[in-house]
Amino acid sequence: MAVTQQEHIAISTEDAILRIRFNRPDKKNAITRDMYTAMADAIAASNTDKSIRVILIEGSEGCFTSGNDLKDFMNAPTTGDGSPVGRFLAEASTAEKPLVAAVTGIAVGIGTTMLLHCDLAYASEQAKFHMPFVNLGLVPEFGSSLILPSLIGQRRAAELLMLGKPFGPGTALELGLINAIHEDAEVIDAAIDAARALAAQPPSALRQTKKLMKRGFLNGIAEQIREEGDHFATCLTGPEATEAFQAFMEKRKPDFSKFD
Repeated sequence: MAVTQQEHIAISTEDAILRIRFNRPDKKNAITRDMYTAMADAIAASNTDKSIRVILIEGSEGCFTSGNDLKDFMNAPTTGDGSPVGRFLAEASTAEKPLVAAVTGIAVGIGTTMLLHCDLAYASEQAKFHMPFVNLGLVPEFGSSLILPSLIGQRRAAELLMLGKPFGPGTALELGLINAIHEDAEVIDAAIDAARALAAQPPSALRQTKKLMKRGFLNGIAEQIREEGDHFATCLTGPEATEAFQAFMEKRKPDFSKFD
């Protein structure tokens, strides 16, 4: 097994599986720009690497990811196509090889929206999903404002995106965000088993099937990601997000009563 240790991202290959693991447990695997770059580079390289047939994204023990590192983003709030975030969104949403996710613990923000682009996803019994974009004065990302209503209906999507309500693995399974729930100690192995099963399939037929399944949505998703990114960048430096982030740092409830 070849292992490459980027800063806070561990990348390894074994049995034709590219494993990308968040490795910043002291910060609940909050994702920085450098982490996005490492993941985007790995996924991009997999498209032309014939030795890789499947990509597995996983967290460290007890945590998938708490989402974006807010301090890192406030220091350089760029989300355009050429930014580290933009590159990751583009590479993950158009990856040629199947994507599998293993969710342990919290999956906040992009930790949940990422699953909308995975072909298979598995969660632990302790997993908790949350898309608190509006709560933070932001808008959804990764095409979730388009994909989620299409997947679960407008009403359920509004509940999760507009109210930003957290939910557990049972709801995630019911909504079709994940394939199965496993005990905490077994979820990574279950995801690896699924990845190995995919890797054993005829590679060309597998890639073409994935492409055909996504063909009708790709252009719309790419456009939605770009539009979301424009609004996200504007919101990120706006007064509502500033109040939300300050309240978060000060461990208090934000006050949006002065905004219209």
